[in-house]
Amino acid sequence: MAQSNERADPPGALKISVIGCGYLGAVHAASMAELGHEVVGVEVDVEKAEALAAGRVPFFEPGFEELLQRSLASGRLSFSPHMKAAAGAAVHFLCVGTPQRRGEYAADLTYVEAATASLLDVLGPGELVVGKSTVPVGTAARLAELVAERVPEAALAWNPEFLREGFAVQDTLHPDRLVYGVADSAAGGAAGAGAPPVDAEALLDRVYAPIVADRTPKVVTDYATAEMVKTAANSFLATKISFINAMAELCEATGADVKQLADAIGHDDRIGRKFLNAGLGFGGGCLPKDIRAFMARAGELGADQALTFLREVDNINMRRRIRMVELARQVCDDSLLGKRIAVLGAAFKPDSDDIRDSPALNVAAQLQLQGANVRVTDPQALPNVRRQWAQLDCVDTPEEAAEGADAVLLLTEWRQYKELDPAAFGSVVKTRRVLDGRNALDREAWEAAGWTYRALGRRNV
Repeated sequence: MAQSNERADPPGALKISVIGCGYLGAVHAASMAELGHEVVGVEVDVEKAEALAAGRVPFFEPGFEELLQRSLASGRLSFSPHMKAAAGAAVHFLCVGTPQRRGEYAADLTYVEAATASLLDVLGPGELVVGKSTVPVGTAARLAELVAERVPEAALAWNPEFLREGFAVQDTLHPDRLVYGVADSAAGGAAGAGAPPVDAEALLDRVYAPIVADRTPKVVTDYATAEMVKTAANSFLATKISFINAMAELCEATGADVKQLADAIGHDDRIGRKFLNAGLGFGGGCLPKDIRAFMARAGELGADQALTFLREVDNINMRRRIRMVELARQVCDDSLLGKRIAVLGAAFKPDSDDIRDSPALNVAAQLQLQGANVRVTDPQALPNVRRQWAQLDCVDTPEEAAEGADAVLLLTEWRQYKELDPAAFGSVVKTRRVLDGRNALDREAWEAAGWTYRALGRRNV
């Protein structure tokens, strides 16, 4: 029997637009097409829109290239640089960035506001605008007013994203929870406010139908609570990471071992072992900016005292970078001048090419400023490093980076680096000194191969 090439959309399929196709938007657009919807991604950067339409991925994310190409081949996914392509969609997802405002802690909402203003020109009655960007509390209510003024029969909801770089496809298609922020009357608030023009919850349930069918936990709440979920979650994770790094500082002062300490307290199920890995601290485009924006917004609301602890969380995190440079100097006979240093890792975390606020690159640059000859390697991030950190010497392999090195620093815990053979790797260095900035290496194996092993918060044998 001849097979038909005609596309078969599942029952309940919708036309969806995704405004902004950077990391978040591109993954979301392809994932919504995977769920069976007809999706158009609107990206004003023409070069990026054309690359995505051709199946070329402008960033590294495991599993995303295959998902993108599969979604394009299905005929359900397209990309355009023009907002008019979003016309007629039932649901419009806002996925533009909210970077930290230059010279301030507050979030820069320029892109969110511009995207919303442009979308209002094509928004129709009965359609739903859905924010996914991480924004300060109060943003959704303000944007909802703009929508109501221009298109009274449309509505706005806030549906925060919880993507982890390296797991973005999994986190989109199989999230651990769904959060819908809707107008107060729809969330059970504001008595007598009247029925909303669009049933946002029902429409979002159609968008996420397979995910809802899997009994994924769902929270339907007001705008303010939905806006706070992402920043509160990131603030908690940042606090947990900085807590164990503060303990690492104490371990160094007392001779205790932070890894054994983390193992011991992690057995308490109220605490848990996840995110208790002491080391160089967090970076990237989310945690640092989100906790700073959270503090800034709390200050604007007159509630800044509630989040003063986050300032110390941030400070502890930044001190880890300084401490790593100090430790490198110590193992290099108290002088970095002229020493050859190999830096393994440039991305802020493994399984990503994202170098925004990368602790690894911050340390590499500080080492170079203090007179060291630094060579940096990374499995995925080198093109970004070469564009943005031209002063750093980049090489393709850990062996090239370590050739003749006085010390090797593991600063991003890529699997390839954790699986290095310390005996064979030791043949290329000048001196077998390794600084494990992520507490990721098998200490016993490296020491057995003749390496001097040091790590933040670990007992010095």
